[in-house]
Amino acid sequence: MWFFGFEGVIGAAYDLMHVWKGAWVVLAALAAVNVVVGLTVMGKRRKLVRAMLKNSRTRMIAVGLIAARLGAHLLLGAAGTQVTSAAGHLVFAVAMAGATVTLLWVDQRITFRALGLGTPKLV
Repeated sequence: MWFFGFEGVIGAAYDLMHVWKGAWVVLAALAAVNVVVGLTVMGKRRKLVRAMLKNSRTRMIAVGLIAARLGAHLLLGAAGTQVTSAAGHLVFAVAMAGATVTLLWVDQRITFRALGLGTPKLV
């Protein structure tokens, strides 16, 4: 669960930094925690992590999320408007976090099936 939470925050990071200028400190601390947890707790799931990182589908998700972000801003610019308010950035943050978590969850399920791993139980 921590993985999806962290990735959701990273998906929303751009907008969170526009809403709160000190967000970069929290994001850096979360990244450090993610590295420590990844190296300790995820030791048993290294095969899954390697498979997901090598997978072109995972890279496509990352590129697709960046393209969605740029596309949304280009469409808003073409319409003569921009997201400048805190509320607008929060809406974008929630949308990007939701899209990130959903796409990575689907990718993880596909990778589980490909590797013949069982679905992890939620604690």
